[in-house]
Amino acid sequence: MRVEILCTGDEILTGKTINTNYSHMARRLGEVGLTVHWGTTVGDDRAALLQAFRQAGERADAVIVNGGLGPTVDDLSQEVAAEACGVPLVLSDYWMTRMEESYARRGRVMPPNNKKQAMLPQDAEFIDNPIGTACGFAVTIGNARFFFTPGVPREMRRMLDEQVIPRLLKLGGITGVTRLKRFHSFGIGESRADAMLGDIAAFQDGSIKLGFQAHYPELETKLAARGDSEAELAARLAPVEAEVRRRLGNFIVAEDDQSLEGVVLQALQTRGLTLATAETVSGGHLAARLAPQAGADKIFKRGVVARQPAEFGIAELSPEAARRVAENLRQQSRASQALALLIAMDEGADRPDLGGTIFIAVADQAGTKMRQARLIGGRDWVRAGAVELALDCLRRHLLGLPVDERIDFERR
Repeated sequence: MRVEILCTGDEILTGKTINTNYSHMARRLGEVGLTVHWGTTVGDDRAALLQAFRQAGERADAVIVNGGLGPTVDDLSQEVAAEACGVPLVLSDYWMTRMEESYARRGRVMPPNNKKQAMLPQDAEFIDNPIGTACGFAVTIGNARFFFTPGVPREMRRMLDEQVIPRLLKLGGITGVTRLKRFHSFGIGESRADAMLGDIAAFQDGSIKLGFQAHYPELETKLAARGDSEAELAARLAPVEAEVRRRLGNFIVAEDDQSLEGVVLQALQTRGLTLATAETVSGGHLAARLAPQAGADKIFKRGVVARQPAEFGIAELSPEAARRVAENLRQQSRASQALALLIAMDEGADRPDLGGTIFIAVADQAGTKMRQARLIGGRDWVRAGAVELALDCLRRHLLGLPVDERIDFERR
């Protein structure tokens, strides 16, 4: 089945907004076995949208339109869809009531222009949006079935998974169930992971698709499979998952919807431990990874952020300085664990070969473990890598793994 993704909006067309919606939709469709043949971006122009709808309707079997379902004058998707279908817009009493009730629950009166969001092409198929006011719908234009989704990412993602993808699979006659298993790793690059796992497909006669997505500092390894039932899929995936875990080993920091910081906090919670952090140069990114997590209020006792090492009472950075900072912080905060991250960034203009030396210390009642590494790649790259390395050192310490295992991103 030929699928097209058509994104609307001047902010997307001009580059003022990065189109992460497209990448998410294309990736999710690929994961369930649907191929995207075209990706189109159109501004908020009625004539251009009409032409784009008609062209897509001639070449594709299914089109996902993203954006243009809001209440303002430049939200044109419903109007242009109706024109392309040759039908009038009609008020959906059901959706109008839903919007009014939503505003009432928040103690607000719905603005008059929101009525526009309840105007749908006549005979359109309703597609629910349980978390927003933009009403999704489907119509046929030319040879293609069009599915209209909101531009708000969290609304689009839920509608895509719960409503659009099942309809697309049915439309394409694709049966069975799919599963995507994800492993998040830190410390190995994409080429090394491919060398380590490249024969996984042969391991299962090619019935499981292996893929990678690098988003530094982590690498996502994906196993995609389709089967007749959940039980059959689970049985087929189990030995491959075990093989990935064996080969990637300590570099796997989380799986599926887990995050590294979530794994760290879960390990602390399971052991009845608490944590305090201290960091320089990273701008509080270490604490920001931990603080929003569920349950962090009972575990994360203190996060100290400094620009200069002198604020921690140290004259220069070294493994010993990181040790002193961690041990002092543990004593002052009364946390059972203290994590110190000190960064000595190279001087000069930001550039790809700029680097930084990282000093990490994890202190608890049994003593202090230290880690030193040098990362290059510019200031943002060094900061991101340093925060990830610090969290990974804490994870490894809590799980009884070596904290000084060398990673691909280190430089001598």
